[in-house]
Amino acid sequence: MIRLRPRRFAALCGASLALFSLTLPAPVDASTDEQNPSGLPPYLADRGRGMATSQFGTYVRKGEWLVYAFHEYTRTSGFEYAPDELGFAGNQEHTGTLTEREDLLFISHGFTDRLEVELEGALHATTSLRKASDDFSALPSRLEESGLGDVESQIRWRWAEEGEHRPEMFSFFEVVFPFQKNNVLLGTQDWEYSLGFAAIKGHRWGTLTGRASLEYAEGQVEAGEYAVEYLKRLSRTWRFYAAIEGHQTDEVEVIVEGQARLGRHVVLKFNSGFGVTAKAPDVAPEIGLLFSF
Repeated sequence: MIRLRPRRFAALCGASLALFSLTLPAPVDASTDEQNPSGLPPYLADRGRGMATSQFGTYVRKGEWLVYAFHEYTRTSGFEYAPDELGFAGNQEHTGTLTEREDLLFISHGFTDRLEVELEGALHATTSLRKASDDFSALPSRLEESGLGDVESQIRWRWAEEGEHRPEMFSFFEVVFPFQKNNVLLGTQDWEYSLGFAAIKGHRWGTLTGRASLEYAEGQVEAGEYAVEYLKRLSRTWRFYAAIEGHQTDEVEVIVEGQARLGRHVVLKFNSGFGVTAKAPDVAPEIGLLFSF
């Protein structure tokens, strides 16, 4: 997919401050109740002992497999493009509406207490662009592509486990594969790499995670995604997640998610992102089932 991003690193500074704030000590009065059914230390009550995956509020334990099948819809009315980037004459930038529908599969495995590997792919995706009203090029009024979408993989390494007075720290390395070299809207046309760092700290009132990354694509290094996340276990069945996530300073969205445990090995996840800046998606709802083995 075409990504038009300014090369600014200011966003990383804000994310770094968020990471620093996570080092504040956690309270020490643990108890076994609806918010902490396993009787874990209070700083682990919301998430357990597993490693964080790239899925919101989702953690994998040593030896465990996670399989998450989900559908996502994304609408971006501030999508910037130039006709020559889509195979048509004209280099003037316009703002159109991009709509994406994806059926995705996510697989994760905890190899050890410190090492997690995952793979995610849009097994079928449809992406359509409605061109801008001021675009008088030969670009059709609606351009659409469908097929295999983005496919990416991550490896995550836990540097330090969380303790009563210290945060968990881990790094992640991501590769996005260029399986759509002949497409202009769908998927990824070139190799993309990301290297990031994150920290997690649990408190009685919830668990905070901060993360930030650098990205390499098309021969350039620039700021990648950053986020500040909040997770809270409400009962044995329900957990609540919220985050502010962005890319650069002009692609920022707020995300909220509910998680309902339907059984010992099944969780229903439903969330939506809401754009707070012009280039972020307007809305991005998602629903799926997470299975653990």
